[in-house]
Amino acid sequence: MDKTRVLIIDDSALIRRLLSEVINSQPDMEAIGSAPDPLVAREMIREMNPDVLTLDVEMPKMDGLDFLEKLMRLRPMPVVMVSTLTENGSDVTFRALELGAVDFVSKPKIDIAAGLKEYGGEIANKIRIAKSARLKKSANIAVAKSATADVVLPSVSNRIASTEKLIIVGASTGGTEAIKEFLIRMPPDSPGILVTQHMPEGFTKSFANRLNSLCKISVIEAQGGERVLPGHAFIAPGHSHLLLKRSGANYMTELNHGEPVCRHRPSVDVLFRSAANCAGKNAIGVILTGMGKDGAAGMLEMHKAGSYNFAQDESSCVVFGMPKEAIAAGGVNEIVHLKDMARCVLSKISSMGSHGNRV
Repeated sequence: MDKTRVLIIDDSALIRRLLSEVINSQPDMEAIGSAPDPLVAREMIREMNPDVLTLDVEMPKMDGLDFLEKLMRLRPMPVVMVSTLTENGSDVTFRALELGAVDFVSKPKIDIAAGLKEYGGEIANKIRIAKSARLKKSANIAVAKSATADVVLPSVSNRIASTEKLIIVGASTGGTEAIKEFLIRMPPDSPGILVTQHMPEGFTKSFANRLNSLCKISVIEAQGGERVLPGHAFIAPGHSHLLLKRSGANYMTELNHGEPVCRHRPSVDVLFRSAANCAGKNAIGVILTGMGKDGAAGMLEMHKAGSYNFAQDESSCVVFGMPKEAIAAGGVNEIVHLKDMARCVLSKISSMGSHGNRV
């Protein structure tokens, strides 16, 4: 078996050593070298031709973003960013994803050695995903059996009648850019939108703020208890599942800190099940790029409850994992290119009738 060859770029000798240990402990990858700055890395890339880079954000001699921009323009290759969990760091990380990085790993702010070893499996999986992310075929990663949405929310069928439409979105790897491309096309009077994106705590608020500055609609990190109104989008916080609930005639947000589902909290399956329970045929489901199968079971429940569901097509996905699983499960009505997703969703809603009136 050919091993994935990884080059580590970080100005911290401790981080370089720890990442090397994590990578070399995996049977299918090896750290072929490490560089303290992009200038050294540039020569090592030419000589070693690595499969994947891990890249720090803040470094001497050349900023990580400047290096990434040049790399993606002159020699595109899979990159996993290594970022610090700070508001400023998360803003820079989102810029890195815009420039073409596949994903990011959060540096622990304290006890770095223990933190990186604890997340060794996550780091390794993100490197595996990065290697295959630009290919048509998704990475084949063994996933341990995990909990379903039952551990957070039971499935019910007593939905309250309403004509108000809602858009329910789920995504993972590559999703920050896909969600942005979808939401910036939403008009100010679009239906209320709930979004679950796999993302660690500390990044979701910055993600919501960034989207809010770019979109015509209002975008916030959900706090729980907000009324879901047209022209508003709510992003699941990194520490909790986001659910749709009913309070009389109103749709509301709710947060739940229950067990991870499909290895994730927030989980797309949990959000989709809550939409099936509360909204039924008045919900539009959208599943975007991402690794794994989170969302497939929930989207099927939405479909059975009467919702109309869209999946991003393979050609426009960074990783065609979650959409592929949702399609295979039978919960998808249409498969659409990302650039057409907003138009198709709005067209479907228009054909369904008014989204602003309740009964």
